Amino acid sequence: MSLLLASCGGGATSSGGPAQVRSVAPPVRTNVPRPAPVTRPSAQIQMIPGLESVIGADALQLGRIFGTPRLDLIEDDARKLQWTGTACILDVYLYPQPGSSRATATYVDARRGDGRDVDRAACVAALRKAP
Repeated sequence: MSLLLASCGGGATSSGGPAQVRSVAPPVRTNVPRPAPVTRPSAQIQMIPGLESVIGADALQLGRIFGTPRLDLIEDDARKLQWTGTACILDVYLYPQPGSSRATATYVDARRGDGRDVDRAACVAALRKAP
């Protein structure tokens, strides 16, 4: 029976003596260097005739041009606004510009409902709200 108790006792000895105490070394502290800040490349600005009123505009200005967007997605520092109509689907991508926290449109993409490309300037003209 004493063998059975000794195997379950963990730190106790089978002779009934005091439990053994083990010393534990203090945790070792290490200094982990912080990663360098990430520098993001500035967005390339799309310059296509017919997009002058869109490229460089912020979300409020785009809302005045096209109305309320159907889609408004924000991921990290990028923003995508989407407008749809019978003629096309317009995606406008906004990024903050160097020296400013305000995101402005830098790129425009346009397509039909079936995914085929559409002239971007024609799509902008087709979706523009009447004044």
